[in-house]
Amino acid sequence: MNNIFSEEVDSDCNKLINWPLNILMLCWEFPPNIVGGLSRHVFGLSTHLAAMGHEVHVLTSGNNGLQSFERMNGVNVHRVKPLNDRDDHFLSWIAGLNLAMAFKAEQLTEEIKFDFLHTHDWLVGAVSIALKESLSVPLLTTIHATEHGRNNGIHTDMQQFIHDKEQQLILESDQIIVCSEYMRESLISIFNAQDEKITVIPNGIEPLKIERTIEDIFPDLKQRKYIFSIGRIVKEKGFETILEAAAFAKEKELECFFVVAGKGPMLETYQKQITARNLDKYVAFVGYITDEQRNAFIQGSEMAVIPSLYEPFGIVALETMILGKPTIVSNTGGMKGIVTHCHTGLLMVPGDAKSLLEQIDFLMNNPEKGEEIGRKGREIVKSLYGWKRIASETNRVMEDIVLNKRVNENEQKITTNNM
Repeated sequence: MNNIFSEEVDSDCNKLINWPLNILMLCWEFPPNIVGGLSRHVFGLSTHLAAMGHEVHVLTSGNNGLQSFERMNGVNVHRVKPLNDRDDHFLSWIAGLNLAMAFKAEQLTEEIKFDFLHTHDWLVGAVSIALKESLSVPLLTTIHATEHGRNNGIHTDMQQFIHDKEQQLILESDQIIVCSEYMRESLISIFNAQDEKITVIPNGIEPLKIERTIEDIFPDLKQRKYIFSIGRIVKEKGFETILEAAAFAKEKELECFFVVAGKGPMLETYQKQITARNLDKYVAFVGYITDEQRNAFIQGSEMAVIPSLYEPFGIVALETMILGKPTIVSNTGGMKGIVTHCHTGLLMVPGDAKSLLEQIDFLMNNPEKGEEIGRKGREIVKSLYGWKRIASETNRVMEDIVLNKRVNENEQKITTNNM
């Protein structure tokens, strides 16, 4: 940014600071439509930005069962149905969603002058890039994950298509937010992204409420010790490592029972493997659970395991840690930045069942140390990952974007007037 300002520019910039901003957020999922962590992230961020006094509009996908508009926790939520909503082809569905969002955004901008756009991942990248140009506003993008990272490379035409869309969005964005240093390094190495465009702001979490006990929800677990894990049931989350650990536990006759919660395309496959390998006494995949059930599962567990092979951040680790449970995470991605081994959690070798069992064995044989690790983990999450703090950091990035745009516009005016 040019450091030479006229009095007129200084005046305009000072007026802008602490002004409420008109923010248009675009995302493909938003509560109650929850597919992964992105939905919860946008909800937490948008509600806290609204609480700070900003006018926040979220543009997202909807269906016949959801209201096309509602005000949730101070946030204006606009839901659109993709033009080809019944198309089973994912990319066609995404294209229809972007078109529907573009039409809705055009309607909104007839009444609202937005200060900038904040988009989340490539799925809404096309409409975001188009709106940036048509509205002449800056584009802030949060990259939550990459196709290269999820698949450990690009191997298919579909993956290449998504990778190219991510590249385009990163290139067109005025500023980028990522959730970890790991993700910053990934964007620089994979996409040759400009370091100065990237800001690291972690995901946030709200304190979890315990309203019911696990015995109330799942009586079969009454008085039973278990290790809990949760996440979208896809290959990159590493749940095969838990299956292998269960097989080792069976072979060595260890008292070790895993409960894995979540939905996803690999769920049925894993459930069939449990039956085929006769592991029913050592591991159970229980499928989708509500937030209330999740909290009860965490609270009732001995410890938690997040065995991801790829994890840009690891918000599920925050959920177990904030309830004071000693948590074992893979030494990979953003999670290794959250957990300090034997202090706020334990680190395991990604994909290594024996390494996982070593950490479990340590916690079982050192219960007092486990309690200490759980307590310190909770303290670090509460101090560093509260949504109020995360929203404040994001707000500073947003203010910089708006200030920079205003300064550039005023400098152009001055240059034009002096010609």
